[in-house]
Amino acid sequence: MGSFRKQGEPQVWGTAAALSITLLMVLTLLGVVMVNGLGFFWPSDTSLVTLKDGSRLLGEITSTEKATENHGKRIQFKVGNRDIYGQDFRWVDASEIRSTAYPDDAVTLERKERGNFYGFLKSLSLDRLRIPAGGTTWDDFLAARKSVDASRAKLRKSEKRMADLNSNAERLRLKVLKLSSADPVGNRAAIDSLNAKREKLLAEFNARLERLNDESAELNSHTAIFTDASGEEKEIPLTEIVRSYRPNTMGVFAKARFYAGKIRELLLDEPRESNTEGGLFPAIFGTVMMVLLMSVFSLPFGVVAAVYLREYAREGILVRLVRIAVNNLAGVPSIVYGVFGLGFFVYGIGSGIDQLFYPERLPTPTFGTGGILWASLTLALLTVPVVIVSTEEGLASVPKGLREGSLSLGATKFQTLTKVVIPMATPGIMTGLILAMARAAGEVAPLMIVGVVKLAPSLPIDGHFPFFHMDRKFMHLGFHIYDVGFQSPNVEAAKPMVFVTTLLLLAIVIAASSTAIHIRNKMKQKYTTKAF
Repeated sequence: MGSFRKQGEPQVWGTAAALSITLLMVLTLLGVVMVNGLGFFWPSDTSLVTLKDGSRLLGEITSTEKATENHGKRIQFKVGNRDIYGQDFRWVDASEIRSTAYPDDAVTLERKERGNFYGFLKSLSLDRLRIPAGGTTWDDFLAARKSVDASRAKLRKSEKRMADLNSNAERLRLKVLKLSSADPVGNRAAIDSLNAKREKLLAEFNARLERLNDESAELNSHTAIFTDASGEEKEIPLTEIVRSYRPNTMGVFAKARFYAGKIRELLLDEPRESNTEGGLFPAIFGTVMMVLLMSVFSLPFGVVAAVYLREYAREGILVRLVRIAVNNLAGVPSIVYGVFGLGFFVYGIGSGIDQLFYPERLPTPTFGTGGILWASLTLALLTVPVVIVSTEEGLASVPKGLREGSLSLGATKFQTLTKVVIPMATPGIMTGLILAMARAAGEVAPLMIVGVVKLAPSLPIDGHFPFFHMDRKFMHLGFHIYDVGFQSPNVEAAKPMVFVTTLLLLAIVIAASSTAIHIRNKMKQKYTTKAF
């Protein structure tokens, strides 16, 4: 035993046990997220349950509780029909169930609002809507939905054109304000010309809006009447239905196609129903763009600061204090950076930019309010200490003999730095970038102060000049998790979306980190030092 302790075997086994426990915890976390997230979009069969008191309910079985001393076995059903029942879920004692059936004609509807509807199709009201003759009521319903979806796609094109007209009119209005604030008399001719163009755009916008309202009213007149499990009728406009299917008649391949369609919707569409349904594209886009902008700001400043501290600054009390400050900054709570970003970037620099370049828009702020630019700069400040420390370690790992050999061959200190030292320190620099990206992608507290919102009407990048709108607010997957999980009016229904969003955020962090690690490994092979 004495030899066992002297050789350090207990420490080795303790380290291995700690590593195993850590890996087990990580795998358990990933397993819980994947189990609760990946199965969310698989269409479950719809059960028609008859209770002993004669009442019936229709819905999906979402959870089962085992019998305890206080109560027997209980089953949770997602009954939907929130506008009828007032709640999406219902617990039922298994002993109260008389019979359970899975009718083929049970219909599940995903709606734009008020959640899912579970029921049976009864009749259609299709005024002036041409559909193929000779089909069943369900076939007519599917044909009507296809026709309505095609008409709705045309309306979306019209809405896009109206958005372009409105954007152009707004740009002309701002030009008029700028000319009026500079020299209203001397710019009178230009102002009149711009106003005439704007009036023409607004006239076209109003004409399109009137046609759009008429077409929307006509589409809303096409409805379907459904009945719930108790026979109560509900009339639903076809335009409010996002997806309709009969899960009890779907085979494995049909459900797989449905699952693929839901994944496509998640990745490419916008959210709906208070962010608890629909897609997450704006949040994915905002998260990725913010991390990229943060990297653009954080990496150069961190590398330059580390190079100066390691290669140029003379060792002394001032440099030691700076290093201590950098190490301490890495441990400052992120919310403090958010408050600093609000005061310095938003109210300081942003307000100054508005007064210099956008005086005609005041008091409405342009850059003097939260946006993706200020959020990225705030997170860059938060992560730059990590980059500085990692870069310094990478620079310190370069053998002194390589520097001396380069200098002895006639290279200047700057040439030695750029041609020899920094290339060989790139694995360490990439390590700092990986850590910075991983931390920035998951931060939420500072973003809530400097630019993130629940729902962003426009992306920071679009087809309107100047194309990159760094002043716009944005959505973020981390804030989306907080919003859906803790601010949703229907927490139970939103719970699966929390796991799905968490899984997406983890996937983005893993993908970005894996890419950076791959690049770092390539650099390691090219620039191998004793530390790497």
